[in-house]
Amino acid sequence: MIRYHLDENVNHAVANGLRLRGIDVTTTADANLIGATDKQQLAYAYSQNRVIVTHDDDLLKLHHQGVPHAGIAYSLRRDAVLATSCWLWLGSIGLVWQRECAGKLSFFNRPAPPPSRL
Repeated sequence: MIRYHLDENVNHAVANGLRLRGIDVTTTADANLIGATDKQQLAYAYSQNRVIVTHDDDLLKLHHQGVPHAGIAYSLRRDAVLATSCWLWLGSIGLVWQRECAGKLSFFNRPAPPPSRL
């Protein structure tokens, strides 16, 4: 089962929702990482074999720089339904093996391309 770490940009309601579904999740506060750098957050998640969930564009840059990680799940902060739907999405992929996420970047509110571009 995939384990998650939510950085401090993600609403704590997401952690609560995941926990209600039996998903193993930590938050920045749980890990005593309030105020930690993005690199420290990513290093913690990697050391614990957790996919980091974030709204922070800087983690995308770290991914593209080749910083190792157990997976990054990224969503735009402006997504109005994130706090109530994100944990359902994460819970639905929770049966995927952890190793399939390592080093990968997932966007979970990217719009589909227009039909003319398919």
